[in-house]
Amino acid sequence: MKLAIRHTTRYSFADPVVHALQRLRLTPKATQGQQILSWQMDYENAYTELEYEDQHFNTVTLVAVEPGAREVRITCSGEVMTEDNSGVIGRHAGHLPLWSFLSQTKLTKPGPKMRALMRDIPDYGAGPQDGAKLDYLHALSAAIRDQVAYETGTTQVTTTGEEAVTDGSGVCQDHAHIFLGAARAGGIPARYVSGYLMMNDRIDQEATHAWAEAHIDGLGWVGFDISNGISPDPRYVRVATGRDYRDAAPVTGISFGTTEQLLTVDVSVEQQQVEQQQQ
Repeated sequence: MKLAIRHTTRYSFADPVVHALQRLRLTPKATQGQQILSWQMDYENAYTELEYEDQHFNTVTLVAVEPGAREVRITCSGEVMTEDNSGVIGRHAGHLPLWSFLSQTKLTKPGPKMRALMRDIPDYGAGPQDGAKLDYLHALSAAIRDQVAYETGTTQVTTTGEEAVTDGSGVCQDHAHIFLGAARAGGIPARYVSGYLMMNDRIDQEATHAWAEAHIDGLGWVGFDISNGISPDPRYVRVATGRDYRDAAPVTGISFGTTEQLLTVDVSVEQQQVEQQQQ
């Protein structure tokens, strides 16, 4: 499937900026089942300082805001070709060893509520056996979706998975953190994924999307979109991965000289017709 993506981020500052840096993870990954046909990033009142590849093989662009700016616009656009691999990404790659995805973070660490959720899933015990891991993870995804309603505006980027289970609501980011914490507690390496999802009923999307991947022996990394109850298909575009949201956040940064800012985001994802080559 050929997807055209346009992602615009606007910052409006209450006062002129003295100094600000933004760390962008907005460039899709070239991985199995995903080919980047074109991608560009344009800025208003900002410029590129540095671009590098981090420990997760994410492309990171460090952008400086022009001094005195009251508004910054970051526009990403391009086309990506995707395939249907039933959510299977395959072998592990990256600068971090596989075992590093077994350790918990502040956002994923299970508490009493998450442990209770895990106990309700068959074969949890000390961790599911290899042959049952895939079934266990699908059951885990369904349990999270049943117990934590998808509801915007109830959580923040700092909300932990334990807090989301306790409150009984959250968004895709929270669902992913709960899944990561439970999978790791069961001895299964798991990681966070940020990216884009083309919803079938619209071009303009509410925001970027988030899901999780778990590593299964014999398959490698396998994706789970907990919020939608499916494995990623050709409508999904992987952008960044990490141990939790903080490693894969689309935009993070710091600023000096202003105390208040307004952020707005516009995302559109649209299927494009693929031209057939003549024989």
